[in-house]
Amino acid sequence: MKKYTRINIDHEKMGGVPCIRDLRMPVATIIEMLAEEYNPQSILKEHPELENEDIQEALHFASELLRYREFPLAI
Repeated sequence: MKKYTRINIDHEKMGGVPCIRDLRMPVATIIEMLAEEYNPQSILKEHPELENEDIQEALHFASELLRYREFPLAI
């Protein structure tokens, strides 16, 4: 797995959920917003503390997690 500089996993914060920097913004929230048809510009407008690089790294992180995880045959 590559090194992610914008994603923190701290078991003392947010229960160890992967978050963007120290913002308490879960990676999953960004992915969900994109799935709900938000575009990066609308996410940045709604969350000005984020940067475009945060969104890109969240996508790469989620993609890499899916690549290396086993899933049951029936979902």
